[in-house]
Amino acid sequence: MNCDKILFMLRAIIKTMRIKQWTKNVFVLAALVFDRQLTNPNSLARSLEGFFLFCLLSSCVYIINDIMDVEADRLHPTKKNRPIASGKLSKSAAIIVTIILLLITFPVAYWLSTGFFIIALIYFIVNLAYSLWLKHIPLVDVLILSSGFVLRVGAGVSLIHVERFSPWLYVVTTLLALYLGFGKRRAELSALAKGAGNHRRVLEGYTIPFLDQIIMIVSGTTIVAYSLYTFSAPNLPENHAMMLTIPFVLYGIFRYLYLLQVKQEGGAPDELLLVDKPLQAAILLWGISVLVIFYLF
Repeated sequence: MNCDKILFMLRAIIKTMRIKQWTKNVFVLAALVFDRQLTNPNSLARSLEGFFLFCLLSSCVYIINDIMDVEADRLHPTKKNRPIASGKLSKSAAIIVTIILLLITFPVAYWLSTGFFIIALIYFIVNLAYSLWLKHIPLVDVLILSSGFVLRVGAGVSLIHVERFSPWLYVVTTLLALYLGFGKRRAELSALAKGAGNHRRVLEGYTIPFLDQIIMIVSGTTIVAYSLYTFSAPNLPENHAMMLTIPFVLYGIFRYLYLLQVKQEGGAPDELLLVDKPLQAAILLWGISVLVIFYLF
């Protein structure tokens, strides 16, 4: 195999690993930040190691999902360009890459922390069940996807000794993940119209009015849950300065809803985050505010 073919295959592998979607794994760092251990070198190192391992593990899940969905992806207007669906990466090569990544991820995860290893294993098994069966069941499909974010947060907690991490953050993470998940389903249903079921069978169980109702409920509940966290969590500054971050959360939720319903975008929330500057600004300002309140007050 010459150099050009090797480079071509490497590019296909990297694309299949969906590096852009690694942004989801920042939830592994939630415990580090919200327990105010960002300045602790040992905690920082362990959390970053966990973040990287979850990046590799999530890439394994993406590759497996692409292998199983190859026929449906070939009928999709954009997914047909994915390496496996387009034939740029063979199924056998994709399977080999997945095995190699798993042989790296799980032993290192066990060495890092038994708790982290167990959560990573649960994440992998749940997502395997999702790829095989659960993704075809309306509502359950989004609930499973949202559980992945909660497991990421739990994985981060298992890596360090937490003292000030509030359980409210599990609630907010769950609700936010559901909001983005149902938003993604709405965007897919809107983009694919009547042929949606041919591309993703679970979409036959949804309608846009139904999804709009769910999104309204979940978005409102997310705002309430985050607001309750900012003034009721026992580990926050006594002057309730954390409440100053609520406007950024409000704007972020409203902005995504605007992109979803007005701009007809949102099919890939993680990729939208990389291109929508107002959304980036809201998240950046929220992050800066949290750091200032937690580490300077």
